[in-house]
Amino acid sequence: MKKKVLSAVLSVAMVASLLVGCGGAADSGATTDAPAEEAPAEDTAADDAAADDAAADDAAADDAAADDAAADDAAADDAAAPAGGGKVGVSMPTKDLQRWNQDGANMESELKEAGYEVDLQYASNDVQTQLSQIENMISGKCDVLVIAAIEGSSLGEALDMAKDAGIPVIAYDRLLMDSDAVSYYATFDNYKVGTVQGEYVKEQLDLDNAEGPFNIEFTAGDPGDNNAGFFFNGAYDVLKEYIDSGKLKVVSGQTKFDDVATPTWATDVAQSRAENILSSFYSDGTNVDVWLCSNDSTALGVENALAANYNGTYPIITGQDCDIENTKNMIAGKQSMSVFKDTRTLASQVVKMVGQNLTGAEVDVNDTETYNNNVITVPSYLCEPVFADANNYKELLIDSGYYTEDQLK
Repeated sequence: MKKKVLSAVLSVAMVASLLVGCGGAADSGATTDAPAEEAPAEDTAADDAAADDAAADDAAADDAAADDAAADDAAADDAAAPAGGGKVGVSMPTKDLQRWNQDGANMESELKEAGYEVDLQYASNDVQTQLSQIENMISGKCDVLVIAAIEGSSLGEALDMAKDAGIPVIAYDRLLMDSDAVSYYATFDNYKVGTVQGEYVKEQLDLDNAEGPFNIEFTAGDPGDNNAGFFFNGAYDVLKEYIDSGKLKVVSGQTKFDDVATPTWATDVAQSRAENILSSFYSDGTNVDVWLCSNDSTALGVENALAANYNGTYPIITGQDCDIENTKNMIAGKQSMSVFKDTRTLASQVVKMVGQNLTGAEVDVNDTETYNNNVITVPSYLCEPVFADANNYKELLIDSGYYTEDQLK
C-alpha cells in the first residue's frame, strides 16, 4: 500500500515538474512587446501547495480504493471458506450391522461438507481394536472425538487420554460409561424407542379391551450397551400391567433383562435362544402371539427361528433401525414394525455439536437429567424416534430418500 502512495506522489510531482519546465521555456522563447509579469513568490508557493494537496488527495483515493478492493477480496474469501475447520475422529463399533455403516457414512459426509478433516474407523466389534483406534486418533491430533462404543465401560483409558489432551468427546448413540471425560451425548430417546414398541403391541392386541390371554416373549440387546436397558425397560413398562394381570403371559418365564439379553446384538445368538424357547415351550402347539425384539438384528434371529421351528399363528414381531432385510420382512408380513431412527438427523445434530465445541459456542442439549454414566450426568441431545410398518414405510423410508424402491425389492 505504501508503494502505491509513493508511486502516486512521484507521478504527480513529475507531471508538475514537466508543466513548470514547459511553461518556462515558452516564456523565454516568446517575443512580446513587453515581458510577462512574474508571478509573486507567494502565489507560486500556493500553487505548489495546491498541487501537493491534489497529489495527496489522489493518493488517498487510491489508498481507499485499494482498501475497498482488499475488503471485497477478504469477504469473497470468507464466503468461499468452509464453515468448519479442524480434525474430527469418528469411532464406529462395526461394519457387520447395516446401521453402523450408514451412521459412519452419514457422519463422514456431513463433517467433510462442513469443512472438517475426518478420521473414520470401524472396530470390528473388538474392544481392544476400538481402544487402539481412539488412542491413535488422539495421537493424530484430532480436535474432537465422536465415539459409538462397542462396550460403554471399556474405553476409560482412551477417554482419560482425551481429557488430558483437552479433546472434547461426544458419545454417539451409546453412552460412554464410568468416566468424567464425556462432554456430550447425542442419541435418540432410547426409553421412548422401547415405549413405541410397547405401545404398538398394546394397540395391535387392543389390550385394554381384548379378553386375552396372549403369549409374549422378549429378546433384548447387548448387556454391554447402556441403551439396551432403556429399550427393554421402555417396552416392559408399557406392558407390565398386562403381564401382572395375566392378560399377557410370558410362557418361558423370562422377564428379566439379564435373561433376555443378546450379547453384541448378534442375529445367530438371538436365533439360538429363540429356537431353545420354541422347542421347550411351544412345541406342543402353543401359539406365541408377540415376540418383542429390541432391534432388527435380534428380530431377524427370531424370524429365522420361527421359520425353522414353529407352525403356529405367526406373532407380532417388533424391531428397531429399519434395516433393509427387516424392512423387506415387514413388506412380506414376517415382521410387524421397526422403530425408525433417521441417522441422517442424528449425524446432522452431531456435526452441529462438533462445530459448537470448536468455536466455543453453547452446545445444543435438551436433556440434562436422564443419562448418568455412574460418574457424571452427561448433557444430552435426544432425537425423536417413530415407527415404520407395512402401511407407512414408503413415506418414511422411500419418499424421504433413505432407501430406494430397488433396495427393498
